[in-house]
Amino acid sequence: MAVWLIVLAWISLALAFASAIVIVIDLIGHRQQMWIMNLVWPITALYAGPLALWAYVRVGRLSSRRNVRAAKARGQSPPRKPFWQSTALAATHCGSGCTLGDIVAESALLLAPLSLFGHKIFAAWVLDFLLAFLFGIAFQYFTRKPMRDIAPAKALIEALKADTLSLSAWQLGMYGWMAIATFAIFGHELDKTGPVFWLMMQLAMMVGFVTAYPVNAWLLKAGIKETM
Repeated sequence: MAVWLIVLAWISLALAFASAIVIVIDLIGHRQQMWIMNLVWPITALYAGPLALWAYVRVGRLSSRRNVRAAKARGQSPPRKPFWQSTALAATHCGSGCTLGDIVAESALLLAPLSLFGHKIFAAWVLDFLLAFLFGIAFQYFTRKPMRDIAPAKALIEALKADTLSLSAWQLGMYGWMAIATFAIFGHELDKTGPVFWLMMQLAMMVGFVTAYPVNAWLLKAGIKETM
């Protein structure tokens, strides 16, 4: 493994963790109106790093409880976000569940390695999808239920409708990049204990965002997903 790539990987991971920590600290004074976003923003920073921090400062703070309450006190509605921003937020909301599921799955496979069709990566993809699906649906459920004050069963059904296509699109993008990295760029499976693997996972999440974005745009326009 090239030294420059290892150094780049460590820098990327360090910037990501630093960005997540900055967001967590800032959220103490800028709690989000939608509580699940207090988790979404720092999780997004784990793969998007400074880009997520910039987006949080520019967009996330607008949706803080303090800003929303201040607007209502003035008799105003909270500022509406452009559609592209709402779509990006919807994608990152779904992506945070996927990211959390993927991190848990890949970490678990360090302790209990599995193989499928002779490759560890295929077994990882199965576990990644299962945990990403569980976390993704949970994120959507805990968004819809308090927002709409509906019965748990109805909230679960709506969460499944809203996020199944989105998280599938995200995971497909992630799988696509990891397949390219594993079989085309490196020619072998990467060591999960090394920084380069996690750099590739960061890039995979960015690709997942790109593949999930148009799906989320359609879901929002169709009224299947709530505007965030």
